[in-house]
Amino acid sequence: MSTHRPLPLSPALVILLPLYSAAALVVALASQFWGGLQPCILCLYQRWPHAAAIAVGLVAILLFHQGKTGAAKLFTVLAAVAIVASAAIGAFHMGVEWHWWQGTASCGSTLGAGQTIDQLRASLLETPVVRCDEAAWSFLGLSMAGYNFVISGLIGVVALLRAARARV
Repeated sequence: MSTHRPLPLSPALVILLPLYSAAALVVALASQFWGGLQPCILCLYQRWPHAAAIAVGLVAILLFHQGKTGAAKLFTVLAAVAIVASAAIGAFHMGVEWHWWQGTASCGSTLGAGQTIDQLRASLLETPVVRCDEAAWSFLGLSMAGYNFVISGLIGVVALLRAARARV
C-alpha cells in the first residue's frame, strides 16, 4: 500500500505567480498605451487583483528565501487567490461582452459623480466612452477579458491546489 506524501513548497511556484501577474499587467498596459485599446471599468477591475498578486507574491518570495516556508505558503496561496479573483472578474466581463448579463452601473462611464455642469461637460468632451459590452480586441473569438479568464483561471486554480497541498 502506497502512501501519498505531499511535495514541498516549490520555489518555482512561489516565483511564478508574481511573474505571471506582472506579465499580465504589462500586456494590459502595453495594449492600452502602445496598442491604443482604452480599458473599460471592468478591464481596470481585472488589473487590481494582479497588482495584489504581485505584492503578496513578492512577500512570499522574500519569506521563502528566509526559510519561512509556512508563511511563504500562506502568501503563495493568497497570490493564487488574487489571480483567481482576476479570472472571475474576467469571466463576468466576458459574459457582459457576450450579452449574457448586464455590466455594472459604472460600465460605459468613467465620469465621477458630484461634478458641476461645466466640469461634466469638460469631462464628456475629453473622455472617450468605453463600453464594457463591446470587446475592443479579440482573437479566436476571445477578448482580453476572455483570455484573462482562461489563462488566469487555469494558472490560479492549479497554483492554489498545488500550494494548498504543499508541505512545509
